[in-house]
Amino acid sequence: MSTRRAVRSGGLGEHVLGRRGFLAGSAAVLAATLAACGRSSPVSSSGGSTGSSGGRGTLSIGAIPDQDPEVLQRLYGTVAGSMSAALDLDVVYQPVTDYGAAVSLFRTGDLDLVWFGGLTGVQARLQTPGAEPIAQRDIDADFHSVFVVNASTGLAPADDLTPLAPLRFTYGSETSTSGRLMPAYFLQEQGVDPQGFPGGPCFSGSHDATLALVASGTYLAGVLNEQVWTSRTADGSVDPAVVEYARTPAYHDYHWLLGPQATERLGDDLAGRLTGYFTGLPADDEVLQLFGAGSFIETEPGNYTQIEEIGRALGLVS
Repeated sequence: MSTRRAVRSGGLGEHVLGRRGFLAGSAAVLAATLAACGRSSPVSSSGGSTGSSGGRGTLSIGAIPDQDPEVLQRLYGTVAGSMSAALDLDVVYQPVTDYGAAVSLFRTGDLDLVWFGGLTGVQARLQTPGAEPIAQRDIDADFHSVFVVNASTGLAPADDLTPLAPLRFTYGSETSTSGRLMPAYFLQEQGVDPQGFPGGPCFSGSHDATLALVASGTYLAGVLNEQVWTSRTADGSVDPAVVEYARTPAYHDYHWLLGPQATERLGDDLAGRLTGYFTGLPADDEVLQLFGAGSFIETEPGNYTQIEEIGRALGLVS
């Protein structure tokens, strides 16, 4: 079976695109994902002390909760420690429970620097004048979504998305770029109603949750980001019942977004210092390994014009 298939795109798609610890099948994960379908509850909790020591400034970082919480805690705890040592700041990771909370807490200034997906980054930037994208991974300039199916469907890898239409289907978060926005766009491009799946689509809440639901057969098909799929496949944690069906064309996705309140508090050079930190990480650094990237690179608002246009067309950006 082929492990890499690209979804066809035509018409408007070609015009726009031309512009630029998952535990498979575990009862705990499955119960949580079933409860999460279609549910949102913006809540934030602190991952540690927010006090500064010895007069050093404090930078509060966050991220959309797109993976298992234990994976996120390890990843962003490592980032906080590394960044704190490199920039002489007290860096605190504050986990949130859903994508909307990350956007809201960034807008209010409770989070200074957030790892957003393409869509949530656009939403947060439009709601927060002065917000600035400062870095993305090398892989985020050429990102893809992966459609997966339960092996019981008998579907073999293909470019054609229409066989997914009659299947019970789950996206990730409602505002996930790779788990909802771009997959919905490519489904629509091939004549599949992105909301027309039997019983309506589920919104699992995260990429790991999507894998759990498809593995269990609760949903027969779903979509997630390729970095999570590649990582889980490599470490052997994907249930054999879940198989790859198709991959989308490329698009820009994840990036770090810096809020204006942090610059006002910590200095006008903060954006440059942060960009220098990320782009200066050595190739063998643990942060890069945890992010599944070879490097971080600079980015700019224009890289997410495609995301904004599609978001507006699908009613996810106003």
